Amino acid sequence: MYDIVIIGAGPAGATLAGLLDEKYRVLLVDKRNFKNKYEKCCGGLLAPDAQKMLAKLELGLPKDVLTGPQMFSVKTLDFDNDIERHYQRHYINVDREKFDSYLASQNHHAEFMLDTIYKGHKKNGDKIQVFLNKNGENIIVDTNILVGADGALSLVRKNQFKYKPYPEKYVSIQQWYKTEGSSPFYTSIFDKEITDYYSWIIQKDGFLLIGTAVPINEDANLKFNLLIDKLKKKGFDIGGFYKRTGTLIMRTRKLKEISLADENIALIGEAAGLISPSSAEGISYALKSAVFLAESINRNYKEFKSDYVKAARKIKINIFIKNLKIPFMYNSLLRKLVMKSKIFSMDIKKSKNDY
Repeated sequence: MYDIVIIGAGPAGATLAGLLDEKYRVLLVDKRNFKNKYEKCCGGLLAPDAQKMLAKLELGLPKDVLTGPQMFSVKTLDFDNDIERHYQRHYINVDREKFDSYLASQNHHAEFMLDTIYKGHKKNGDKIQVFLNKNGENIIVDTNILVGADGALSLVRKNQFKYKPYPEKYVSIQQWYKTEGSSPFYTSIFDKEITDYYSWIIQKDGFLLIGTAVPINEDANLKFNLLIDKLKKKGFDIGGFYKRTGTLIMRTRKLKEISLADENIALIGEAAGLISPSSAEGISYALKSAVFLAESINRNYKEFKSDYVKAARKIKINIFIKNLKIPFMYNSLLRKLVMKSKIFSMDIKKSKNDY
């Protein structure tokens, strides 16, 4: 019998497990084992908001988690209006799988059940029966509180909150290319022919990562190939193909699309719909929601729901503000006016090796 079962040992789940009082018996479940490579389709950049949360948690990053180059600017390419600008912004470039493993390693009192898939749950009086499958073996565990930290494809949310509205769904495709070039900045690309969201280019230790996020009802492969063709026509030397990853991401445009808690079941991170609708940044929200839920459970274990929902209002306000930015980023006319004004942009001395 567990006090709390957490599904998903990513940044949200691992952080929550580490912050819960040691008096609780906690089970942390994940389909990975953190030994074999499990590639998440993620650019692996820690934005300033995520860096701030790590600082609040008194966490530094070991050097083996870092990858290069470290980036201090965003190169914005507006293909709709044929404008290019640079904006100062500091990202920490990390190996995402090593980052997740590092956060999980900070947890010293929860019990791990790795290589394990969550299959479902059902209420049994005041308790919850959680159905798991570990290496083909079916397992049932009982808990007082169940937490879904299992990302955009959250099965906990699907099983418990299926009647609540979901955020907009996007298919994210990212391909790795071997390169010897230099691209010491994060590149964001806006092109309405490709997507109403954005595309990106990131360099990581000899590889160039090119990705895009396309509405789920559109042909993501077709749009990604169009992106590659356009980059080549503009003179980008993208190198040789190495590998491809993909995933589903959410874009929360309405606050009612956020689901936080239902009785003794809670959601954190992207499972709850907590992700930036303007940039798709989610790690800071994963860490924030984990902190709020941990504080709520530690403060009032039996009545944590109302406390958590109240604390998470700060995140919802932040997401509301992010939505206010969207017209200035994704409306081509408004974006043209902002970029033409050169507000907040900076002049760059270009290197002949830059992409």
